[in-house]
Amino acid sequence: MRTSTLRESDVFGGGPVSAAVHALTGEVEPHGHDFLEVAVVGPGSGGHVTSRGERAVREGEVIVLRPGAWHGFTGCRGLTVANCCVSAGALRAELAVLHDIPALRHLLWTAPMAPGAHGVLVTRIDPAAAADAIEEIARLAAGPVTSGARIMGRLLTVLGTIADALPERPVTGASAPHPAVRATLAALELQPAHPWTLAELAGRVSLDPGHLGRLFRRHTGLPPLAYLARVRAERAAALLATTTLPAARVGAAVGWDDPTYFARRFRALAGLTPTEYRRRASGG
Repeated sequence: MRTSTLRESDVFGGGPVSAAVHALTGEVEPHGHDFLEVAVVGPGSGGHVTSRGERAVREGEVIVLRPGAWHGFTGCRGLTVANCCVSAGALRAELAVLHDIPALRHLLWTAPMAPGAHGVLVTRIDPAAAADAIEEIARLAAGPVTSGARIMGRLLTVLGTIADALPERPVTGASAPHPAVRATLAALELQPAHPWTLAELAGRVSLDPGHLGRLFRRHTGLPPLAYLARVRAERAAALLATTTLPAARVGAAVGWDDPTYFARRFRALAGLTPTEYRRRASGG
């Protein structure tokens, strides 16, 4: 099965958000992303392929893919899929505020970054709510919007329409992250290759390591070092797809100096070995 990688430089027109509504027929080859994608499924039929296998899609499904995750569609017959894509860099910068909204934190971070998810969340909302979300994505895709505030407003409308219809309630903290959690998230995102320990992270925010661990897990669903591993896997996926660096150097660049350990951790988090991921990312 061939896989390619969609890159921000090919999809985004210089802004932090890209959107489109597609009527799919036949096959959509498996492809990865170096950005975050939210796909809403409308009427039609087809199959959805991820690292966990193939399954039939249903109207109302919402598919969230973290950077580095891959998927594809098979046997599509008039299948409507609306895509709302968000720059990974923007999620770490001007759109990081989305992490403060519990429902969006669950949708975009906690659920797809959970152990065994391989960076993919598949859930389902009422088809009527999905139709509303598809309509909002179509509006977002309809024309150029240069105002950052207007882009944020339209993106929040899309994501809010989905989040309000989710059947599952967020299991992480219902409030904005504690300042110590916010500072720890920023440190891990800014320097994923640093050999962080829980003790060092706790010392930076003047908390007991156990207390920081509990606060962090309450708001993200993961312990700090497990969250770091997910961030490293996403950065490694981008390097594997967009550079010719040897896999061992990719691992070292994101903080995993031991090639064997890097291969094991990457496979556990992405569903493929680094070599397999690169081969599929190049369409081989």
